[in-house]
Amino acid sequence: MSAVVVGALFGGVIVVATVLAVVTVVVRQSTDVPGVDTSRPSPELTSAAAMRMRSASGFTTVGTYAIGTSRLEVVEAAAAGGTGRRVLPTTVWYPARRSPGVGGGRADPDRAHGPYPLVVFSQGYDLSIDAYAPLLVALASAGFVVAAPAYPHTSPSGSGALDESDITNHPADLRAVITTVLELARASGSLLSGLIDVHEVGVVGHSDGGDVALAVAADSCCRDQRVKAAVILSGAELTSFGGAYFSAGAPPLLVTQGSADAINPPACSAQIYDNAASPKYYLDLLGAQHKKPYVSAGPDREIVSRVIAEFLDGELAGQMSALTTLTHDGNVAGRSRLSHAAFAPRAAGGCPGAPG
Repeated sequence: MSAVVVGALFGGVIVVATVLAVVTVVVRQSTDVPGVDTSRPSPELTSAAAMRMRSASGFTTVGTYAIGTSRLEVVEAAAAGGTGRRVLPTTVWYPARRSPGVGGGRADPDRAHGPYPLVVFSQGYDLSIDAYAPLLVALASAGFVVAAPAYPHTSPSGSGALDESDITNHPADLRAVITTVLELARASGSLLSGLIDVHEVGVVGHSDGGDVALAVAADSCCRDQRVKAAVILSGAELTSFGGAYFSAGAPPLLVTQGSADAINPPACSAQIYDNAASPKYYLDLLGAQHKKPYVSAGPDREIVSRVIAEFLDGELAGQMSALTTLTHDGNVAGRSRLSHAAFAPRAAGGCPGAPG
C-alpha cells in the first residue's frame, strides 16, 4: 500500500500528514450532539472505571465526561477495476473539557485525562448514526473517543440508493476510518492530536454492522491487527466476506443478543461466541428484539451501554476491576444474563448466510 497525503481542516487551518492508506479526509468542527445533554463538567479522576457512580437504582452511570463532537469525511480512492471512490461521513465524539453551551463554540478536548482508547462503530442496515447517538455518546462519556462512519449505500443518509449487498465493501471502509482517525491523532495541530491511545482500538457494530465489526476483528479476509477488543451487537458470521473466522486469532469479544430477535436469530450470536476463544462474554437480553436495545431509550439500552463501557474499560483501558462490575451490571433479574462460560445459551435453528 502506498503512502498518500491526508489534509485535515481544523478551525480554518489545513493540517497535512502522510498516511499509509488510500484515503483523504476533510474535518468540520461541530458542536451538536443529537438528542443528548452534554452539559456536565469533566471529572477530576484519571481512570474511566473510577468515574463510575452508583445510582439509587443500584446501576452505575456510564461516565461523567463532557462531550465534544466533530464531523469528518473519509474518502477512499477508487480501486483498480472496482467501483468509484467511497465517501464516508464520520461523526467523532470525544471527552471534552467543557460542552459548548448555548452560544456554541469549540468544545476543547480534555487531553489532561487522556489519551483515550479509540472505538469505531459500524451501523446497521438502513439505520442512521443519529439513531445510535445516545449509545455512542454514553461510551464517549466513559472516556473513549468514538468514531462512527455512515456507509454510502446502507445508511439512510447515504448519497446512493440503499443496497444491502454493499456490505462486502464495509470491512475496508471500517479499516480506512481507523487509519484516518489514528493519523489525525498523530498529526500536530489536529483536534484529535494526542487525544487517542493509538495502541488501544476497539470496534463495535450492530446487525449488519456487527457482521462487519466481526470480520475486521476475527475473519482472515479482513482481520485488522490494530483491533484489540470487539463488541458484536446482534451480528453474525458471513460467508460472503470469504476467509475463515477465528483462524488467525481474535481479540477479546463481547457478544450481545436479544432472545426474541427474529431478524438476527440467537443462533447467529451463539455461533460467534462458541467459536471464539476466551476472554469472551455473552450478554443475553431476555425477551429483547433486534433494534430496541441499541436505539430506543429504556432499561435494555442502559444495560447495554454500561456493559459495553465496562468491557472496553477492562480490555482497552486496562481497568481490570471493570470486568467485575460488568458481571454485576450484566445480570439483571428478568432482563439480562451475562456469562463468560465456554458456550452460549442453547439456540434453536441455524444462522442464515453463516458458514456451515
